[in-house]
Amino acid sequence: MLAAMGLWLTGCNTKKQDPEESQAFMLSDTMMSRITLDTVKTEPVRNELTLVGKVVPDENQVIKVYPLVGGNVEEVDVELGDNVRKGQKLATIRSGEVADFERQMIQAQSDLLIAQKNLSSTEDLFESKLVPERDVITARQVVDKARADVSRVKEIFSIYGLGKSANYIVKSPINGFIIDKSVNRGMQLRSDNAESLFTVGQIADVWVMANVNESDIPRIKLGMPADVRTISFSNEVFKGKVDKIYNVLDPDTKAMKIRIQLQNVGFKLKPEMHATVNLNFEEGGEMQAIPSQAVIFDRSKNWVMVYHSRSKIETRPVEIYRSLANRTYITSGLKNGEAIISKNQLLVYDALND
Repeated sequence: MLAAMGLWLTGCNTKKQDPEESQAFMLSDTMMSRITLDTVKTEPVRNELTLVGKVVPDENQVIKVYPLVGGNVEEVDVELGDNVRKGQKLATIRSGEVADFERQMIQAQSDLLIAQKNLSSTEDLFESKLVPERDVITARQVVDKARADVSRVKEIFSIYGLGKSANYIVKSPINGFIIDKSVNRGMQLRSDNAESLFTVGQIADVWVMANVNESDIPRIKLGMPADVRTISFSNEVFKGKVDKIYNVLDPDTKAMKIRIQLQNVGFKLKPEMHATVNLNFEEGGEMQAIPSQAVIFDRSKNWVMVYHSRSKIETRPVEIYRSLANRTYITSGLKNGEAIISKNQLLVYDALND
């Protein structure tokens, strides 16, 4: 152990001392390059509130896809979780309703052709003074009606997205992911079916819905910074803010919901993932604060390595008011402006106090 520490410290006194005593030594150049110094300063006292929540898609970017006709599902082209493009085929339904629309289109186009030929013949007869003008007017009205019928059926084709066969193609209305699917090949769909076949959602931005207990409701404010963690990415913190407070309580859980919107870079956050939300807020008052990683717990006390110079580092006990993930508030043991070691301080501590 002492041999290893020799790489980090030079001129160490080998006499074992109490942690509160300073030792004569000199930090090596290697160790100086690896430690980090921070300054003790007074800051507003902050606190953290830890909540449980889950990831859900942005409701404004979620669309349910319903069949506009009934029939037999012949093909299903996507699976749950697939990334789809706007207009991409999701499923094919063979439908008698579509076949009827096809029949209506053929009939309307045939009627228009006959009406146009009849109008042409009537106009020729009128020019030869063989029929009265009212016959021409009547023939034109028939053509106009036939054109209107064709336009009506074409509009139906456009609304339903129909092609030239008796099949109805279910298409994705937006770019996104299939986040729900309730259809399989061979299913029979009623024309009055009220259940969506697919749900397509964009998850470039997602929401985290967190539950707030009644006792914590007064602490919640719009715009509070939020750190979100998930089991899948335990070492990664997703940062956001509280952007909506639902001012009602769930009748079952007796909790109020809040919403945090997050940018979902790389689509790491999946709908229904469990999440832990840490909300940071000012408690009131000011106190000395240092990085939490600078504190060493040993021999039932908390210690901080106070840096005076390369040859003078003091192991000093401190009293802690509160420790958060990143900041620790100190009630005694340090002075404002003092330099402390906040990285690799444990190596220095072990060398001085073992």
